Amino acid sequence: MSHVILEVDNLVKRFGGLVATDHCTLEVKAGEIHALIGPNGAGKTTLLAQLSGELASDSGRILFEGKDITALPIHQRVAAGIARSYQITTLFPKLTVLENLALSVQARTGHSFDFLGTVTDETDLLDGALETAERIGLTDVLNTIVATLSHGRQRQLELGMAIACKPRLLLLDEPMAGTDPEESQRMGDLLNTLREDHTIVLVEHDMDAVFRLADRISVLVSGRVISSGTADQIRNDPLVIGAYLGEEESDKSGA
Repeated sequence: MSHVILEVDNLVKRFGGLVATDHCTLEVKAGEIHALIGPNGAGKTTLLAQLSGELASDSGRILFEGKDITALPIHQRVAAGIARSYQITTLFPKLTVLENLALSVQARTGHSFDFLGTVTDETDLLDGALETAERIGLTDVLNTIVATLSHGRQRQLELGMAIACKPRLLLLDEPMAGTDPEESQRMGDLLNTLREDHTIVLVEHDMDAVFRLADRISVLVSGRVISSGTADQIRNDPLVIGAYLGEEESDKSGA
């Protein structure tokens, strides 16, 4: 059995009178793709922000590899082995794919350079960037300006910038958002290969992709996890059907 790599214990985040995460409790096992699903406003993105360190929690604990990281800032969580990609791409659009990846390697290694134009002249940065590009399938566009890439390719690059940090835990916020079916399939295939080296917490609205990829799924409603289990367990959970999946089917049918 895989050990628990991430433990969320009664995590709370309030925005004034709004409770975004409400004593949220969750366990993620090493080596799995663990999907977080739920209706809009359920607290999924807020939870990712708490896990990554972007949002401070009001109460509760976050344990990573058994260590309490609740109070750690973002850079210390990255150093500990946690990286996040975003719902909206966060890239350097005027730079090339290679330069973007080299900057991510630089952030991980702490390598210094005098100015941006020398980034890809540094051998160790270049080697790390090329290795990552091969891993995510972007070697054919290394010298392409990021702004000219398709949306799907930009999502691949953003994922590459996260894994360039060599994380043990990847936090992914809707990596398939805005992609066409071919791009979505390519992203799904990529995530399947990444699970060999990374534990993945995945927020995704594409239920077909979630049920195809996830080893386990947790359902958030009103900031709380109401159920966790395999795809089959979640599909057949009356509480989940009533609170979320039934609503999803109604949306698909136009009801």
